[in-house]
Amino acid sequence: MGTPGESAHRGARPAWRRDHDERGTRRHVPRGPAGTRRTGHPVNGRCGRGCRVAAALLTAVACQAGPARAAPHLPGAAGRPSGVVTWAASAERLGPGAADREYRMIVHTSVGGTALRVRFTNAFGDRPLTLDHVHAGPRLRGAALRPGGNRPVTFGGARRITLPAGATAWSDPLPGRLPAGADLAVSLHTPHAAGPASGHRMALRTSYTGQGAHTAEPGAAHWTGTTGSWWYLDAVSVRPDRPATGAVAVLGDSLTDGERSTPDTDRRWPDHLARRLRAARAAVEGVADEGISGDKVLADDAGPSALHRLDRDVLSLPGVRTVFLFEGVNDLKARPGATAADLIAGYRRIVRRAHAAHLCVVAATIGPFKGWPEWNPGVEAARREVNRFVRTGGAFDAVTDFDRVLRDPRDPERLRPDLDGGDHLHPGDRGMRALADGVGLDRLECARRAVRPARAGAHPDVRAQSSGSRPAGPGTGWSAG
Repeated sequence: MGTPGESAHRGARPAWRRDHDERGTRRHVPRGPAGTRRTGHPVNGRCGRGCRVAAALLTAVACQAGPARAAPHLPGAAGRPSGVVTWAASAERLGPGAADREYRMIVHTSVGGTALRVRFTNAFGDRPLTLDHVHAGPRLRGAALRPGGNRPVTFGGARRITLPAGATAWSDPLPGRLPAGADLAVSLHTPHAAGPASGHRMALRTSYTGQGAHTAEPGAAHWTGTTGSWWYLDAVSVRPDRPATGAVAVLGDSLTDGERSTPDTDRRWPDHLARRLRAARAAVEGVADEGISGDKVLADDAGPSALHRLDRDVLSLPGVRTVFLFEGVNDLKARPGATAADLIAGYRRIVRRAHAAHLCVVAATIGPFKGWPEWNPGVEAARREVNRFVRTGGAFDAVTDFDRVLRDPRDPERLRPDLDGGDHLHPGDRGMRALADGVGLDRLECARRAVRPARAGAHPDVRAQSSGSRPAGPGTGWSAG
């Protein structure tokens, strides 16, 4: 959500990059050579004549650091691999990238499996981004990895990839198996990075930084810096042990992003939900936490709105069967704020697009927040009107009543004191657990999942340049277990 007063509703439709207007009409984008789409930025990574074109499939995403420049958007589904998403975090604009910087980022899996693939992002970049010396493996502790587990990550067999501005790329699959509930370390080096970086700001997870290229080393000696953000990656997928396993993508704001939960403990409510699904051996087991602090459904503010990032953060992810929509409080409490009718119309647009992709949509009611500086009786009336629509409007495949979970029975406009994280808007650790426990696991599936055809209007893939030597061989399988 961010700090009080930081949000301001913008009535005019900003010039963010996207391929759909509010009616879903596709805008024309000129084509470049060989059927690729022009992005306004040449791919000029250091790739020799003999470099292989990456088999990692690229898609430009509907994001830009601000409304100053429009650019084409390629639907993320074009590059979606088989399997199921096991971790994800919505990309945002971070600070400037740094040349010759290395990152070792720690993420936590929700579903286990083989053929692990990682998606890297230059969504908010204004120039091509080259990544090299990329590795991934199960973490031991801190910045140290399990011996023998750190594997080189390749792109069409090459050790280097250049992502055009506004693009994402999936890696080749890695051999071996990674279990559910494991810490995975993804290490990468940015030889020439500059300009805006892409990643997720509020990771609530300590990751590590260094200088040079020590990503192949399993030890922690060279990883002397720390960062609280995830840089240049936004999703991980696996081929699950049970082929029928699917995933839920949670589209939300700071309550989903984990604000007020304890860092380095995986106590966001989607983390608790993932543990419940795993214990139940549910058909939907993967969880993608697509919460952005300060995000809105309608207006671009802290980042692209839910409407603008739906393709990238949900529809492009492998194995997703259900969208869990828990967002809207920032729209209502902004000054001036959206009306209840505005927000309901935004919900309906999300439902139409998700249903067109044969996804289920589960919606949650908006929790109380009396005591937060932007609360007032008018905003409270709008919240109740929106919640009445969520409960009784019949627009969703299922409903979870988070308002009922969180509200104080003695004052329903306030959070329960024992669930309040201290600012009267965000739940603390106990509140996060209560949210996850309030989700009916059987409601995360519906009949729409039976058919998931290719999305209408999908465009050919844009491919990145890659260079470097081919790996010596497939290597042996690895496991974090």
